[in-house]
Amino acid sequence: MTQRVLLLYGLMGLVLIMVGFYQSWNVAFGIFNLCVISAVMALGVNMQWGYAGLFNVGVMGFTALGGLTAVLVSMPPVTEAWAVAGGDLALSLLSLVATVAAIIFARRAVPPALRLPVTLVLLVAGYFVIGYFFRPATDAIEAINPALSGYLGGAGLPVVLAWPIGGLVAAGAGWFIGRIALGLRADYLAIATLGIAEIIIAVIKYEEWLSRGVKNVTGIPRPVPYEVDLVEKDWFIGLANVFGAADISDAASLFVKLCYAALFIAVLAIIMWFAERALRSPWGRMMRAIRDNRDAAAAMGKNVKARHLQTFVLGCFTCGVAGAMLTTLEGQLTPTSYIPLRFTFLVWVMVILGGSGNNWGAVLGGFIIWFLWVQAEPFGNWFMATVTWPLGEDSDLAQHLVGGAAYMRYLMMGTILLVVMRFAPKGLIPER
Repeated sequence: MTQRVLLLYGLMGLVLIMVGFYQSWNVAFGIFNLCVISAVMALGVNMQWGYAGLFNVGVMGFTALGGLTAVLVSMPPVTEAWAVAGGDLALSLLSLVATVAAIIFARRAVPPALRLPVTLVLLVAGYFVIGYFFRPATDAIEAINPALSGYLGGAGLPVVLAWPIGGLVAAGAGWFIGRIALGLRADYLAIATLGIAEIIIAVIKYEEWLSRGVKNVTGIPRPVPYEVDLVEKDWFIGLANVFGAADISDAASLFVKLCYAALFIAVLAIIMWFAERALRSPWGRMMRAIRDNRDAAAAMGKNVKARHLQTFVLGCFTCGVAGAMLTTLEGQLTPTSYIPLRFTFLVWVMVILGGSGNNWGAVLGGFIIWFLWVQAEPFGNWFMATVTWPLGEDSDLAQHLVGGAAYMRYLMMGTILLVVMRFAPKGLIPER
């Protein structure tokens, strides 16, 4: 790690410390935890773009899969739903497997001229057979106490297990999508991944039997203590008194954020260690060679598509882990909060600002951009109020400018991107 990297990270740490002193430590650590999750997402995109030059605009789709996994792993199962619809769901799954197996067998057995019509016939037949069992099952599930449940629930396992499992689910989806889309040119790959992200989020949003849809899943179990329990513990009250805490509730909230910070830092450190090892290995040098000149790499005998698929899956895994961490921190799954274009753009700005191809740069970009994203609105309110003060409160122009202060964050992100692309196209920490 160079002096430049240490200086930039030190400045970022100093800014967060200033937030702790001038606003509150609860605010500072709340921002810090989201910055760590953003850094994990930025690492996933950096693996795809910085290592292999893959333009993935479907980041939010894989993040949403990680969030859904947190629900399916940690929430308790809804026993009534399984009792009334478990059999039909099993039959619909068996019908799906049978349809796929029949198509594979038929395409191998029939002459080439008949493969397409036979495949279409089997697809249509399978669709109706699967729907015969699936639709009544989902209707029955969604009819069970829809105000509180109306879905299958989860496995009731510790939520920390959902983080690696969420990564594996996103990686599996990435493998399936990559097998189809990675043969496309860069701009077509971007369009395809954006469309796939929209499909994934639409499924999570509207398949209520699986995720409650727009009703949201709340009360996801925590890997850390609850504040209401901490304020009643003698050991915590004694600890708060030792540090001179004036408000026991604020101290409990800060303690919970510190626990989350420790868990998130551990996850970031593990992913960062593997990412750095991979980047410095012969595999990493091969990936950079493929990124810089794929035709030359292919001529040297490298399987470009297979290597691209590896990198795409690794990036999806990392984004899935980040999505599960974010859902755990928020304590709920809110499908409407996954907005592909807005937040994908934000993650890409993190990678570009920090330095594409440099893991330390991606992490730093995640911290800087999320900090600015959070602080842009209060800064915008202060700035607009200061600028419009001479105009008076009754001025239409002043009211318009103050009302538009919330859009300062979009203006700031666009300005940062333009400035970086013009004056520091390699980012704050350029690739070696």
